[in-house]
Amino acid sequence: MTTSASSGTGPTANAMRRALKRARDGVALDVTEAAVLLQARGEDLDDLVTSAGRVRDAGLEAAGRAGVITYSKSVFIPLTRLCRDKCHYCTFVTVPGKLRRAGHGMFMSPDEVLDIARRGAELGCKEALITLGDKPEERWPEAREWLDAHGYDDTIAYVRAISIRILEETGLLPHLNPGVMSWTDFQRLKPVAPSMGMMLETTATRLWSEPGGPHYGSPDKEPAVRLRVLEDAGRSSVPFTSGLLIGIGETYEERAESLFALRKISRAYHGIQELIIQNFRAKPDTAMRGMPDAELDDLVATVAVARHIMGPSACLQAPPNLVDSEYGRLIGAGIDDWGGVSPLTIDHVNPERPWPQIDELAEQSGQAGFELRERLCVYPEFVQRGEPWLDPRLLPHVRALADPETGLANPDALVEGHPWQEPDEAFTASGRTDLHRTIDTEGRTGDRRNDFDEVYGDWEALREAAAPGMVPSRIDTDIRAALATAADDPTRLTDDEALALLHADGPALDALCRIADDVRKSAVGDDVTYIVTRNINFTNVCYTGCRFCAFAQRRTDADAYTLSMEQVADRAQQAWDVGAVEVCMQGGIHPDLPGTAYFDIARAVKERVPGMHVHAFSPMEVVNGATRTGMSIREWLAAAKEAGLGSIPGTAAEILDDEVRWILTKGKLPTATWIEVVTTAHELGIRSSSTMMYGHVDQPRHWLGHFRTLARIQQQTGGFTEFVTLPFIHTNAPVYLAGIARPGPTMRDNRAVVAMARLLLHPHIPNIQTSWVKLGTEGAAEMLRSGANDLGGTLMEETISRMAGSSYGSYKSVKDLIAVADAAGRPARPRTTLYGEVPEERQRAASASDGHLPELLPVLD
Repeated sequence: MTTSASSGTGPTANAMRRALKRARDGVALDVTEAAVLLQARGEDLDDLVTSAGRVRDAGLEAAGRAGVITYSKSVFIPLTRLCRDKCHYCTFVTVPGKLRRAGHGMFMSPDEVLDIARRGAELGCKEALITLGDKPEERWPEAREWLDAHGYDDTIAYVRAISIRILEETGLLPHLNPGVMSWTDFQRLKPVAPSMGMMLETTATRLWSEPGGPHYGSPDKEPAVRLRVLEDAGRSSVPFTSGLLIGIGETYEERAESLFALRKISRAYHGIQELIIQNFRAKPDTAMRGMPDAELDDLVATVAVARHIMGPSACLQAPPNLVDSEYGRLIGAGIDDWGGVSPLTIDHVNPERPWPQIDELAEQSGQAGFELRERLCVYPEFVQRGEPWLDPRLLPHVRALADPETGLANPDALVEGHPWQEPDEAFTASGRTDLHRTIDTEGRTGDRRNDFDEVYGDWEALREAAAPGMVPSRIDTDIRAALATAADDPTRLTDDEALALLHADGPALDALCRIADDVRKSAVGDDVTYIVTRNINFTNVCYTGCRFCAFAQRRTDADAYTLSMEQVADRAQQAWDVGAVEVCMQGGIHPDLPGTAYFDIARAVKERVPGMHVHAFSPMEVVNGATRTGMSIREWLAAAKEAGLGSIPGTAAEILDDEVRWILTKGKLPTATWIEVVTTAHELGIRSSSTMMYGHVDQPRHWLGHFRTLARIQQQTGGFTEFVTLPFIHTNAPVYLAGIARPGPTMRDNRAVVAMARLLLHPHIPNIQTSWVKLGTEGAAEMLRSGANDLGGTLMEETISRMAGSSYGSYKSVKDLIAVADAAGRPARPRTTLYGEVPEERQRAASASDGHLPELLPVLD
């Protein structure tokens, strides 16, 4: 086996023969076999190419494109050539002084961009390939000054703005290559671009970390960072282009490992729309100018091995301007796409390599037995899937250029601008709205989603990733020592002691709960608090793909509903009339929901019932609203507060550990973003609750990390009003039905979590809430004896837990909640959202109605 892709040694003949036979037989290759095949030459390479071509042909036939090879007619727009990275082979990147001397700005101006895009549209181009350096403002003050002068917070903001103008004024579809992007960046850009991309290049960390490596000194080229970007693209349902740059010093083993890393992500998220296999070409005036080019045989072998590894359904591309007109060899090796080809602009990354004429490409493809067809920047499979892969605001732009039968480009389409805007009727009343009488009382119908494999990914792989051994046994002396620390001063509990207590059972658990209850009594007294509130789930249409949620529906599902502003206000009025001091409002992430609709919801409640506290919009909804409006999280929260928002629920937290979050959710916000939302809210004077959903694929170590994170935030901001325990309801949860999650927490787990929440959050978060919705009366009473002091609210109607399979109802009367406190031997009293005293007038109204909607009060339809 070679140690370098350019060394003169190679695998043994027997190793090559065995690997070729496995490829011919369609047997799955491993990394070692792939590395052997990457070195195939001569007759061995011919053998490899033949089998790879068969795999590609089978995939094209299955996709309904037998004998078709595709390309995208595009214009190349180098939005900025400034970059914070220093790749040793790059001539695209430059410095501010050279741009000034050449008479250019730090970024292309909108007029320059639109001039290119308009001329491209006149020539029939349909893609605007926007390429730029990574985060130039973090290295170059001149880039920051340009952005500030033109009113953009960062480069991503400018990319978003210019993409909208391209859509509206030219009709071209933006394909964005802004380099490394965060999860939040994807949310900002997804509504303005049907596809995005970033080359992985290699997973060989040494080429980034060691001096002399091609990526040394380039923070955005760390393989772990780039793999995270690919995963976030998949979680965000973004059709994504990636690939390898071969011949930059990697070994054959490292090249094979890179291909397997791409396959893993592709199988998990199904979002990699194409892979580019690009061969290194040395350029003058670069540090790697003396390094030999990647040979054509090397490129052909890599394409063929990539085809075998990625399988028949993958789309593989090789840039036609880098292969010295050897088109037939690349087609034979298994490509099915030539990438973007421009009749107008040069390849700014490889300016010395002109694009082939499209007629020439068609002729060469025809000689290899293939018809050349034009596609859009987003591949036909994603065009035909539509949502959630394509944002609703982009669908009209894509459909204007697509052949509805194939999803390829319509050659007769007129390329012209169309308005990009929030949907006109995005949040009107539609579908089923009789929540209280039908959905809340009967639950879901049998009309369930049947596309879990596509939406959620590879269930078997997730099951393997989420099946760690459960609670290990603990030594009694460890628990005794930990109990002693907890009784003396819970703030001194070490992580090891806390883990020991989280595993406690039997008499040790009883002792733990007694200690927690004593701490509760000293911290907040004996009163059990509750709030008269109404839950208003204003829509159950959601496309985030949470694997634990049975609440979410697609717009076309039988149980889908969306309330109008008037209906939201009517429900708030009903709640006020029966003594409520709060409405708690959350909804699904509706693909048509404008980011400003949340403001309208808060405003509708406050205009109808000025005295009502609006506790609304989870961190996930906050991020959704901010990205849809183009506002920062801080700006959006400030506007929501002005519209009437009083506080936010700290839901969407699940477990604040991305190891768990990415198993539970597909496109939900990462831990860092959740923390950013709640801390920003606290800084603006918007308080929030905090939560933890447990009992699924998590372990006690995750609970401990979650508690430590919440305590740290509270010490910094003081903004949490309470901590709410949310036991996982498994009954209808997809993650449970697929065999990944366990069937919710045990009563032992519930007692341990409540007790440890009391101890680990003391004295920072004094209020610990238990959920009667999830645990019932007896379970909630037991939690009150284990350190909890709050029962939450009357709710009046509750949908999310009910649809998940909870059997404890959708509302409690005031008398019901007092009875729960009685069962725990404690007095009860009402509270406000911020744990203040409830006005006498509100208490009288609640007493008269017992805090729930009477049957005579009509429910909206």
